[in-house]
Amino acid sequence: MTGIREDFLSTARSAAGLVRAPEVAGAWESPSALPGFSVGGLAGHLAYQVLSVPEALAAPVPREPVVPLLGHYARVEWIDAGADAAINVRIRDGGEEIAAEGPQVLAARLDAAVAELGPALAAAPRRAVRIPLWGAWSLELEDLLVTRMMELAVHADDLAVSVGLTAPPLAPGAADTVVTLLARLSVRRHGATGVLRALSRAERAPATITAF
Repeated sequence: MTGIREDFLSTARSAAGLVRAPEVAGAWESPSALPGFSVGGLAGHLAYQVLSVPEALAAPVPREPVVPLLGHYARVEWIDAGADAAINVRIRDGGEEIAAEGPQVLAARLDAAVAELGPALAAAPRRAVRIPLWGAWSLELEDLLVTRMMELAVHADDLAVSVGLTAPPLAPGAADTVVTLLARLSVRRHGATGVLRALSRAERAPATITAF
């Protein structure tokens, strides 16, 4: 199994452990650190990053053209959309729907998906995959896993902060992958000079280099 697949599974297991935390269940109906998401809805959105992968693997190889990783982010609607844009409302509603049966059911679904993905990813050939919510494009499997790994890392931190916990640590390979992707997206948004200054020259650093 490739390092990306192993790192994705490690990150997914950490996220599943966070979703099982009693602090998450205890705050399920409370507002999360992300406006518009309850804690439960945010947990549902976090879980979706794993739950969507078995579905993608089970689907036929897509006919939609394969785009590179950054090409994916050039196409997604949410990346430059406002919080109240239709795509982001749909994302929040989707998280709440996934969480609707409560914390125990969601944790069980997530644990089952992680267990299924161990052998499934070990056996899966290199192939194109896609998630139906996208437009008319697909990604190579490894690139899909990178996108899900980034979502898991970012939203695990959101969920942990929402309930007063420490974010689960990332395996070194996962951390490198996620930080590299976020840096590339930050350069796309702010330019290389701004990112370079933020990382090396506090006196000339821009106010923000957030990737989204």
